[in-house]
Amino acid sequence: MDFNKNNNIIKKYLDVIVSLLVVLIIFMIIIPLPPTVLDILLAANLTFSLIILLLTMFTTDVLEFSAFPTILLVTTLFRLGLNISSTRLILGRGEAGKIIEAFGNFVVGGNYVVGFILFIIIIVIQFVVITNGAGRVAEVSARFTLDAMPGKQMSIDADLNAGIITEQEAKIRRKKLQQEADFYGAMDGASKFVKGDAIAGIVITIINLIGGVIIGMIFLGLPALEALKHFALLTVGDGLVSQIPALLISTASGIIVTRTSSDVSLGKELSTQFTSYPKVLAIASFIMFLMAWIPNLPAPAFLIMSGATGFSAYLLSKEKKNQEILSEVATSEIQASPTREPENVLHLLNVEPLEIEIGYGLIPLADISSGGDLLDRIAGVRRQCAVELGIIVQPIRIRDNLQLATNEYRIKIKGTIVGKGEILCNHFLAIDASGEGLPIDGIKTIEPAFGLPAVWIPDNKKDEAEIMGITVIDPTTVLVTHLSEIIKKHSYELLGRQEVKLLIDNIKESYPAVVEELIPNLMSLGELQKVLQNLLRELVPIRDLVTILETLADNAVLTKDTELLTEYVRIALSRTICRNLIDEQGVIRVITLDINLENMISENIHKSLQGSYPALEPNITTQIYHSIKDNIELNQFNNDIPVILVNPKIRPAFRRMIEMVFPQVQVLSMNEIPTDIQIETIGMVTLQ
Repeated sequence: MDFNKNNNIIKKYLDVIVSLLVVLIIFMIIIPLPPTVLDILLAANLTFSLIILLLTMFTTDVLEFSAFPTILLVTTLFRLGLNISSTRLILGRGEAGKIIEAFGNFVVGGNYVVGFILFIIIIVIQFVVITNGAGRVAEVSARFTLDAMPGKQMSIDADLNAGIITEQEAKIRRKKLQQEADFYGAMDGASKFVKGDAIAGIVITIINLIGGVIIGMIFLGLPALEALKHFALLTVGDGLVSQIPALLISTASGIIVTRTSSDVSLGKELSTQFTSYPKVLAIASFIMFLMAWIPNLPAPAFLIMSGATGFSAYLLSKEKKNQEILSEVATSEIQASPTREPENVLHLLNVEPLEIEIGYGLIPLADISSGGDLLDRIAGVRRQCAVELGIIVQPIRIRDNLQLATNEYRIKIKGTIVGKGEILCNHFLAIDASGEGLPIDGIKTIEPAFGLPAVWIPDNKKDEAEIMGITVIDPTTVLVTHLSEIIKKHSYELLGRQEVKLLIDNIKESYPAVVEELIPNLMSLGELQKVLQNLLRELVPIRDLVTILETLADNAVLTKDTELLTEYVRIALSRTICRNLIDEQGVIRVITLDINLENMISENIHKSLQGSYPALEPNITTQIYHSIKDNIELNQFNNDIPVILVNPKIRPAFRRMIEMVFPQVQVLSMNEIPTDIQIETIGMVTLQ
């Protein structure tokens, strides 16, 4: 229990401990160390270097040891501090602790020339071979990683747009990509520390030897040969004790920058790859056997290697055959087994937001190899909805349904049929826009999007129909137009909380203050969804999301009524609402309500969870419907969109009353018409 408590305390203050250790390294350069303390620190340096080397061999990704460049700097500084401390002891007291003396005796062995040569070889291996190679690999890796970043980021964005990965996964991938670039860039710079450490080691060794001999002869009164013997032993020992950990760190840096990303450690990766092909070991065994018979070559050494590789090839080949047999047996047992795993039916519970079912005869429209462009056209519809309505339409699934008629299609929203039609491939649809009949023969039908009378004509009559001034469209356009109109009509149903979250996250990147002020302090995501759905229900685009959010932030502190908040937003979007309702002179033609009728509706408004509505007698409601119908038939509106102008207090309730009978009618209040737009009253709804 006490151990766990102490361990938690150490983890809590680990950052403070590490900072103090780095500061102590600096002080170690200044403060003299006794030989015993130096021995402990030298042993710690060797141990720490060995741990770092082993860590690089067991990591499977460079980011698992992302602190390595910083550790490289700290260990280099630590070794230099130890070198300075040992130099102070060698030159000042003629001793440097037992570890340095033991290394010197072991390597020198009475022959100082051999000792210096070994020391120089270690320096050359570290400086010329490992350090230069690791630095070059780090430099190239950093350059390639930076060059590849734009392409990798585009790939992440493409996967995100295609729905392959979530937004959170995309953020994780981008962060990892940035960390990899930072790591290789840091390794490129950190490798320079190792080079400097190797040069410093050579300089310190020369200083220790020359300075030690001079001090021994002048101050200690030793003969030249005795001084050379004594200080050469300490110098070589000191150089080896510092350069062996440096060699381990250099090797570790070389390993970590040359390794590719893998799911296993270096040892497992090597064992797997070296033993994957027993034939390779068998060929090597045969070559070693032949070399054993070459004159003047030591036959026993080559025969031993031939036997070892040959025996390994035999064992691996046998193991591979056993694995193949076991795999075949397992496969046959699965095929012969009468028991079956229970079917996973969870995927059957998923409901597509929007899908199109097509009959067998319409499959060529979606087949790219047959020249069908339905998929591209649907992608265009999604872009059009984003531009015109400001909504995100999730990917639309297209599937064939053999239960449908050959040329039939159905459009579903959340599993429910909202539109259907029948189109003929290899035909064109001639539409009777005037309603006076078409002077061309064909298969009579009704255009599915707008309900206009039309006829299907064969390909060879297309030019004839166009010469007559008849509107002619291809089968794919018929389906796509119908789909587009259904999306506009039911856009509020397609706007779920997830789609609202995507819209908010997108706007938050550019306008974080607007989003943070409103959500979640003043409104929840669900309340914002209701306001946006109210706007889309009346075909008001929500693309100007910044204005919508700012308006809600201004008024949500006063009320939580989503219907009233919607009216405030409509006032802020007045120009957007009136854009398609005015003519070239800036005039909007409207129908008004009789003042008595407005007062009657205002006095009978009832509120419910679904919104406000007027509770009028059925005969009065019928008279209102007849009056609206008569006014629409008698008057001409801009862009053929009827507009009724009412009092702001009754606008939501009146719209809810007539939307089932007159969904195409726009109901506006005086507050929703900008001051620079003129109003022309062309009719009045009355009860007479």
